[in-house]
Order: sequence, then structure tokens, then C-alpha cells
Amino acid sequence: MTGFVIRRLAQAVIVVLLVTFIMFVLLHLLPGSPARAELGVKAQPQAIAAFNKLNGFDKPLWEQYFLYVGRVFEGNLGFSYRQNASVVSLVVEYLPKTAILLGLSVVVSVLVAIPLGVYQAVRRNRWDDYVVTGGAFFFYSFPTFFLGAVLIQIFSISLHWLPSHAPQGNTVGALFSQWTALILPVATLSLVSIASYSRYMRSAMIDSLAQDYIRTAKAKGLSRRAVLFGHALRNSLIPMATLLGLSIPYILGGAIITEYIFNYPGIGLLFIQSAQSLDFAVLLGLTLLAAISTIVGNLVADIAYGVLDPRIRY
Repeated sequence: MTGFVIRRLAQAVIVVLLVTFIMFVLLHLLPGSPARAELGVKAQPQAIAAFNKLNGFDKPLWEQYFLYVGRVFEGNLGFSYRQNASVVSLVVEYLPKTAILLGLSVVVSVLVAIPLGVYQAVRRNRWDDYVVTGGAFFFYSFPTFFLGAVLIQIFSISLHWLPSHAPQGNTVGALFSQWTALILPVATLSLVSIASYSRYMRSAMIDSLAQDYIRTAKAKGLSRRAVLFGHALRNSLIPMATLLGLSIPYILGGAIITEYIFNYPGIGLLFIQSAQSLDFAVLLGLTLLAAISTIVGNLVADIAYGVLDPRIRY
């Protein structure tokens, strides 16, 4: 197991270095130059020279890259001159709110999708399986922005049951104090994920129920419940670990749109506002953070898969 983890860690480090190289190239492809992009087209030559010296842009490219990697590993993602704050400080301010939104949506998705997938596998090729499958494809085909707009139209404008905006506040406690305003953003992210996860769970469960060890368990006289939940379900959950890790980019992308639609004060809304104001430091910093988060998610999924299924280690 140790060798398996070391190999996966080495692969993750290589991918992170490749990502930093791509971000370094993008930094130097900014309009005009990094200094012009940050200080504006009317910046004086003296200000540009001072900016280049401060950030090491007056050095050879290879030396600039090593300085950039060093700053990244030190936790320095850049400085936003438009907001007069470091990117890390902005991440620390906005990330907990996005983590709440993503965490709630993932928990809801898993808690609903797994029983739904098991139910479909047990009732496969029957009318209720077809109904649930149709509903899954229906929600899976919805773009996030359109689903959010539909939910607002139905539950906020037409029925007046829920607020049309997300909770506003600078603290986590303030967000939970307006918990009803969290329902629609969480539902927007969860419904599409439930549709996807339940389909994978159904397929994995059907595959497990067709295995020889299931027939052996039935031949030993085990109850249907024991066979279903004690044997088939445990092995069907293994692919879900990988699926959760691989779905991180999609969830992050959906969070950006969802936060913008519901005016949720998280990383996604910060990203959209930075794009509108051409705040390249924040855009590049958040893009790098999202890429690293995806790599870490895949690494955790690989390790979890190896723990759950010893065959993967070899």
C-alpha cells in the first residue's frame, strides 16, 4: 500500500508542476504584459519598471518560473491591485462559504443518489425504474444556469415559498441563520449530481448482483437484505469513490454559475466579478487553486479506491 501511495503522490506532484507551468505561460500571455494587465494601459514606465522588479519580471524566463513556483508553494497566489488585497486573503474570506455550498450539495447528492440507484437496480426494467431513469436523464440534461432560473421561477416568483437569492453575510453563522435561502442553491447543484450519481450507482449495483459471490451468498441461505446490503452494496460503493473525485471540476464549474445566479458570496461569485473587472491576478490565482483542488481530489479518490479494493494497488 505504501508503494501505491508514493507512486500516486509522485504523479500528483508532476501534474501540479505541469499546471504551474501552464499558469506561468498564461501569465506572460496577458495583454501587453503582466505589468500592463495589472496597472492598466496608462501606467507610467517608472511604475512598470518597479512592478517588474518587485515581481521578478526583469529576470530571465527560467528564473522567473522558479520564482513563481516558489511563491506558489509558499502560498502566494498573487496580489490584486484592483481590490488592494492578496489573492490568498480573498480566498480565505470567500472559500469557507463555497465549501459550505459544495459540501451540502455533495452530501445531499450522495445520500439521495445511493438509495435511488439501489432501488433502480432492484427494480430494473420495471415501470418505476423507467420513471426514475427518465427523471434522471431529464435533470442531467439541464444546464446549471437554466435549472437555477427554473427553480427561482417556480419556488420564488410563482409560489413564494423560498427566497430568490442566497443568504448574505460575511460569516458562516450568518449564512446558516438564513438557511431557507440555502435551499435553492443547494438544490440547483444537487439535482444534476443526483441524476449522474444514481445512474452510476444503478449500473454498479446491477453488475454486483450478477457476480458469482452473490449467487454463493444466496445459496448459503442468507436473507435478501443481507445479500443486498451486506455484499452487493459494499462492492458497488467502490466506483463511487472515484466518481466523487472525478466530479470535482464539474461541481466547481457548477458552483461558479450557481453562485452568480443566486448572488452567493463565495469563490464563484468572486471569479465572475474578477472576470468582469479584468482582475487577472485573482483569475489566475483562482484557476490555479481550482486545478490543484482537482488534482488533490483525484489523488484522494485513487487512494480511497486502493484502500477499498486491494486489486487496484497492483
